[in-house]
Amino acid sequence: MRRLTAALSLLLLAALALPAQAAEVAVLDWRRALMQTDAAQRSMSELESRIGSQQRQAQALDQELSQLQQRASSLSDSERQEANRKASELNRLVGEIMQAQQEAEQRFLSDAESRLEQAVEQVIARHGIDVLVEPQGVLHANQDLPDLTGEVTQILNSLF
Repeated sequence: MRRLTAALSLLLLAALALPAQAAEVAVLDWRRALMQTDAAQRSMSELESRIGSQQRQAQALDQELSQLQQRASSLSDSERQEANRKASELNRLVGEIMQAQQEAEQRFLSDAESRLEQAVEQVIARHGIDVLVEPQGVLHANQDLPDLTGEVTQILNSLF
C-alpha cells in the first residue's frame, strides 16, 4: 500500500511539474494595425493631396445637382441638359477618385505585406502564441484574449 501511495504521489508531483499544455491564444486585427501605422497615414495624406481637388469638385457638383433636383419640375430644357452634363461629370470624378483610392490602397498593401508578416512573426515568437485569430473570428472566449494589434502596429512603424 505504501508503494502505491508513493507511486501515486510521485505521479501527481510529476504531473504538477509539467508545464500546462493549454494553447496560447491571442487576437490580431491586422487591418487596424496596418491602418494605424505612420506609413498608412502618410499614404492617405499623399492620396488626399493628389485627389483633394477632385473630391472638392465632386462635392460641389453633388450640391449643385441636389439643388437642381429640388426644383426639377421647373427646369428649362437647357437647365436639364446642364444638369445631365454635371451628373456625367460627377460620375466621371467619382470613378476617378475611387480608382485612385483603390490603386493607392493596393500599392500600400503590396508594400506592407512582407513587413506585416515580419511583425506578426516577431509578436508570435515574443508571446509564445500558438493560435492567432482575427476579432471577427472569435466566436466565444471565456476570458478576454490578448490583443496584439497595438504591438504589431509599433513594430510595423519601425519597419517602414
